[in-house]
Amino acid sequence: MKPDLERRPRPAVCFSSVGIVSRRALAFGLLLSVALAPVPGRAMDGAKKDETVPTPPLPAIRSLKLEPDSLSLDDARDARRVLVWGETDGNGRVDLTADAKLESASPAIEVGADGYIHGKAKGEGEVVISAGGKQVKLSVKVAGSSIPAIGFVRDVEPILSKVGCNQGTCHGSAKGKNGFKLSLRGYDPEYDYQALVNDLSGRRFNRVAVEQSLMLLKPTGEVPHEGRQVVKPGSRYYDLLRQWIAEGTKYEQPDKARVQTLEVLPADVELDLPGRSQQILVLAHYPDGGTRDVTREVIFSSNNPEVAKVKDGLVTGVRRGEAAVLIKYEGVYATKEVTVMGDRTGFAWAPPEEYNFIDQHVNAKLKRMKILPSDVCSDEEFSSARVL
Repeated sequence: MKPDLERRPRPAVCFSSVGIVSRRALAFGLLLSVALAPVPGRAMDGAKKDETVPTPPLPAIRSLKLEPDSLSLDDARDARRVLVWGETDGNGRVDLTADAKLESASPAIEVGADGYIHGKAKGEGEVVISAGGKQVKLSVKVAGSSIPAIGFVRDVEPILSKVGCNQGTCHGSAKGKNGFKLSLRGYDPEYDYQALVNDLSGRRFNRVAVEQSLMLLKPTGEVPHEGRQVVKPGSRYYDLLRQWIAEGTKYEQPDKARVQTLEVLPADVELDLPGRSQQILVLAHYPDGGTRDVTREVIFSSNNPEVAKVKDGLVTGVRRGEAAVLIKYEGVYATKEVTVMGDRTGFAWAPPEEYNFIDQHVNAKLKRMKILPSDVCSDEEFSSARVL
């Protein structure tokens, strides 16, 4: 007997040392994982490995909603994004962040080409956001126009992590690379700072001709670098590193400048169809009470890229199933569950019998995933069932 991937056997009740438990509840974890996990070497739901899944057409958009619905910017370096939701009929919603157009309606606010909103002068204003044929206004408050000094712990270390300088395959290896060693993934910022500033008698920095600093020439590939070019001249990372050197390579105490917790938006990542995408935003919370959008410096990875892939915080569904996105930033980790529903047209939920409280949770998950269990089978049928 080969159970259908979308209709699992509902076995009879069995006895165990912990009491009477539905065998369906005991087997649920294995069965659902098989139903939703990819089969090696086998294409599922028409999606082939390394094949781009076409983007499904957008449903009719009823209105737009923003998350968060307003922004407060602390200074001229504070830059943030918002999620743009398209609300559809039937209380559904789709993410329109990647396609949304943002225009500043105030001289105190500037919108970058990457969708990040900056403050130019102290004051309040609005950003007009258009997507899916609808418009909505975002209220923005800029607390100040000052430009804070760049610190090593809060600003520079995240760049070294993002471009891979302190990874195990580069300078974060046990013996470093080519005589230069950093702590693995930046776990020891004081060691990294001393290695950069004092090693080689401080020759990695040229405070007179900043652009000639090895700290800039190496990652940009201007001088021989085994890791090749990891920072492009004129990029945001290059400008931050250059400014840090020009300001005197300042250091910060880790207990005050190191991130404490991560906040991930949205709360739930549920994609209605393969090919649909969802932007993830990550906010870092610091000991001094400050927050910062660190999405650009976060390292994202998917534990199941055959179900959902992620790049630069944009999660794209590949096929029906579940996956988890791992979010790494400066030694702090978070995870976000991703559900790709797939086309379930015509599905009708038929509440099965429940023998105990475990079955209540099992049935709730089956209903959410729109999986209808099969009728009750005998012990002999259950024992002989083979799951491919």
